[in-house]
Amino acid sequence: MGTNFLMTSAASNLAKNGLCAAFNCALLSSVLWAQTGSATAGQTSAASSANPSPSAEAAATPKPHDNSFVIGNDDVLAINVWKEPDISRSIPVRSDGKISLPLVGEVQAAGETPLKLEQDIAARLKNFIEEPEVTVIVQQINSQKFNILGYVNKPGSYVLTNSATVLDAIALAGGFRDFAKQKSIYVLRQNPDGTQKRIPFNYKDVVKGKDPAQNVKLQPRDTIVVP
Repeated sequence: MGTNFLMTSAASNLAKNGLCAAFNCALLSSVLWAQTGSATAGQTSAASSANPSPSAEAAATPKPHDNSFVIGNDDVLAINVWKEPDISRSIPVRSDGKISLPLVGEVQAAGETPLKLEQDIAARLKNFIEEPEVTVIVQQINSQKFNILGYVNKPGSYVLTNSATVLDAIALAGGFRDFAKQKSIYVLRQNPDGTQKRIPFNYKDVVKGKDPAQNVKLQPRDTIVVP
């Protein structure tokens, strides 16, 4: 009986130890696999950061130069010539449409786009500087204006801001004076051929939500008449 009991107990202990060893092996394998997967994921993430996708590179690419704005008299320009602080400066466009810069002299600015002006200045600087890099930024837009005349509290000329409408212009002019014919307002606009067209504006209707298309966006040199 004693011998059989000892043999049975030993066999039981061996079986238990075998099960524990197998369990520990499986657990160790799981931990190692998780660590390997985490390291691989980290390497993949680092590789992605080091080598961004084409779409990410496209999103980071600067937008091309805005070539739609035309410079006018009284606009203020910031002109920067790379590594040339004595030439770089902020300067208004004179009433004759020109600006003056060291080494460049007088150059026509009004009627040109910022990109075209950059090219003109760079061309003149090539006699003094090898491969000049010029940047022109419009700091203040003072050339684009509209007029409002008639029975308003502050008639005159105003700088045209983005998306300004007839209602905006009336507000800037301080509203109507007594006896203003609010139903008979009109906008005079110059056509490309030099003629004018008359755009009617009924204030009473527009503020009531009727025919909101009358509240047009203003253009440079528009004149609003409040009879």
